[in-house]
Amino acid sequence: MVKFEYKTFQLGEKLTQEQKDYFRKYGVIQFKNFINAETIQKCISELNKIEKQWLADGVEKINGIPLKFGKDEHGNKMIQRMCFTNKYSTFLGEFLKDPRLQVLVELLAPYDGRISDNEKDGLVFNHYVNALNSKFTQMGWHTDSPRDLFLGQKILPMLNVGVHLDNCPSSNGGLRVLPGTQNQSVLKLLFGKKYFIDHTPDTKEVGFEIEAGDLTVHDGRLWHRVEVSPNVGEKSRRRVMYVPIITGKYMPKNENSKTPFYHRFAKVVQK
Repeated sequence: MVKFEYKTFQLGEKLTQEQKDYFRKYGVIQFKNFINAETIQKCISELNKIEKQWLADGVEKINGIPLKFGKDEHGNKMIQRMCFTNKYSTFLGEFLKDPRLQVLVELLAPYDGRISDNEKDGLVFNHYVNALNSKFTQMGWHTDSPRDLFLGQKILPMLNVGVHLDNCPSSNGGLRVLPGTQNQSVLKLLFGKKYFIDHTPDTKEVGFEIEAGDLTVHDGRLWHRVEVSPNVGEKSRRRVMYVPIITGKYMPKNENSKTPFYHRFAKVVQK
């Protein structure tokens, strides 16, 4: 595995060669101040509206994708993983049209990529909070590639783009990756770690000093996990929006879409 040099960048109208080379080497890159405080609050407001409506309506799945429920530090029911949020908010739908996001497609070259607003799980909102009845405090080691196998297609490169809505220094848990593992063999990609079950810190893993408004991009073939916060309640809160940038056959979802096997598998192994 490559020796990691932690650097952050600014995302402009186009990617620099340094940024492309950095991502190609490590499989992950962090851009500072992608969105400002006003946009952060607007995103949170829109997500809160969607959550309130879905809870009131008793929604359990969107386009075949299960929602993940838990309780906050006050014992109130909450949705800790929401999908296709861009389809339920004009603001979030327009947010995905930010030309700076489109620039990131270049990181998949020579493949042609697209922002997955209507495929996979759309714009996902992950809401981590460490509380007594929280169901979403961490995520075990995994790559995003086996979904392709479950869908009966070969493993293709993809990007997972995260927009962070809270400050998250590495001391508060959060994203951990094994840099350079996007170039691993298929055997190691599939069997290098126990998917979702293994939460064990790796001596070669790296974390990130993330501030609200930052954007992270990682290659879907990269081993990564989410570390639990050592804090409880409000201090542990981490809200992140994720959207994939994908290649391959166009496979849109709708209200009649079946639940993919990998979601049922992940639910079992994370119990």
